[in-house]
Amino acid sequence: MKIYDVEGFPNPARVRIALAEKGATDKVQFVPVDVMGGEHRSDAFKAMNPDAVVPCLELADGSHISQCNAITEYIDGHFEGASLTGESPKERAQVSMMNLRAENGLLNAVSAYFHHATPGLGPDLETDQCAEWGNKQKVVAGQTMGYLDDVLADNAFLAGDKFSMADITAFAGLAFADFAKVDIPASFSNLTAWRAKVAARPSIAG
Repeated sequence: MKIYDVEGFPNPARVRIALAEKGATDKVQFVPVDVMGGEHRSDAFKAMNPDAVVPCLELADGSHISQCNAITEYIDGHFEGASLTGESPKERAQVSMMNLRAENGLLNAVSAYFHHATPGLGPDLETDQCAEWGNKQKVVAGQTMGYLDDVLADNAFLAGDKFSMADITAFAGLAFADFAKVDIPASFSNLTAWRAKVAARPSIAG
């Protein structure tokens, strides 16, 4: 099993945390992709992943799985360990719901701000920028932080009392927010405390 990615990027980080949670990091070969050099847009890479983004999972039979949620679902089902995507139908639905809220409202919103309203990764990679859209998404990210703070007032984790894929996505989203200089408001004490708790997990703290 191979994973094509860039260590330290937000979406690859989600997959790496999931692997660590399942105790499977050493069961995967990581293949670095030169995103800054545009390798992800090459014909060879797009033959594996037409989305032209990292990460991309390659299985032993030569098939490929892209999209973070799909890769994490595969990892969760393939390796032993506590489920990251939920066990009962209700749990799976709750995790999926909260994961999408964290992905769309936080990680993707911060990404849109970074790539559209800042210099991003530079003029060679940042094409068709729309600063107005990016700045609107920065507002969305802040609103989502507030929503997550409210959720965490009554829950240990984002989808209830168990650590899940939703927590991984939100944690990666906040890391990207740090990089993009989108701060967590000081009043969001629940979100800040949750982040410190998640950061201390062996899958992240090492």
